[in-house]
Amino acid sequence: MKFKEISAFQAVMRSGSMTAAATELYTSQPNVSRLIAQLESSTGLTLFTRNAGRLIPTEEGLAFLREVERAFVGLDTLKDAARNIRQFGKGRLRIAAVPSLAMTVLPLVLQRFHADYPGVNVAMETGSTQLVADSVGSRYCDLGLVSFLPPAAVTDAQPVAELAGCCVLPPGHRLASLDVITPADLAGESFISMSHGDGLRAAVDAAFADDDRRVMHFETPYGATICKMVGLGLGVGIVNPLVARMHAAEVVVRPFRPRIPFVSYLLLARNRPANVLADRFIERLMELIAAEMASLPPGLSGFRIDA
Repeated sequence: MKFKEISAFQAVMRSGSMTAAATELYTSQPNVSRLIAQLESSTGLTLFTRNAGRLIPTEEGLAFLREVERAFVGLDTLKDAARNIRQFGKGRLRIAAVPSLAMTVLPLVLQRFHADYPGVNVAMETGSTQLVADSVGSRYCDLGLVSFLPPAAVTDAQPVAELAGCCVLPPGHRLASLDVITPADLAGESFISMSHGDGLRAAVDAAFADDDRRVMHFETPYGATICKMVGLGLGVGIVNPLVARMHAAEVVVRPFRPRIPFVSYLLLARNRPANVLADRFIERLMELIAAEMASLPPGLSGFRIDA
């Protein structure tokens, strides 16, 4: 069974005659007749009968046509895939991010990206900073977003934004009347901290080096969890202002001094091949970060870092 035979069969089925099919295929009527005969021989099917000079498809011919059309739908799908690969790389994007970014910035970026490229499949993995770095370094994911750099760098890291950490308080807390919270204000307060080993934990603890009278009752790796616990009255904490804003209905948010930088990093595999989709996504990411930072209250905003 050859492609020319299938093409001749389709043309005859469309046009209803060998002559019209020959015109469509820019060949001769005897050549079309020969191709149909070869196809019938190779398949063992009787595809047409002749009645008063007219060519009539048999039941076998109609059933075979359905199978041919189904196969050609698959070929058209492959053509579409090839076109997407030419335009957008592999047509699929896989992103890894820590929860603080996966639950704040990323959904908004995905909304913009999907509006521009609705046919692209995007998969998002969420996990620890090291997991994100490993996923990107192994090229399982095309890009990653983390809130601090892992100890063992296996990727290229680009800082994309820096925000000033803010203090989150339970509703009705005694410090809610203050415009700015300092380490001295948190003396004796139950404090919900980032987990040990987290780079942000070290930065927060450093701010209390000269006056640390916190009561360290709880620790967790995620800022969203800190906000939930603060909302339940279990203590106070310091988190990324984007995370705090997501929980604004549950907690009171106040600027904290001294300034604790919460830096977001874009991770890319070293020596990665060109990836148009990833580049377009990064463009939307940078646009969104700039817009989100501009919308924060003055005391909570940071500054965008241009690479």
